Amino acid sequence: MFSKILIFLISLYQKLISPIKRRSSCIYYPTCSSYAKEALHKHGAMKGMYLSSRRILRCHPFHQGGYDPVP
Repeated sequence: MFSKILIFLISLYQKLISPIKRRSSCIYYPTCSSYAKEALHKHGAMKGMYLSSRRILRCHPFHQGGYDPVP
């Protein structure tokens, strides 16, 4: 249930906040928010939050980025 609430909040972010940004700032595919939604759906709240947090911490200009699917 908690994972569904988190997925809903991420969906709100994707629809309301993300389009306001001038350019996409995620260096990964899929984007960090899409990755988080998939991780929460696939692994549940605890592991999904762990995987998402780890991914977001790696999303910066000094990291290579690229294709990074949810394990």
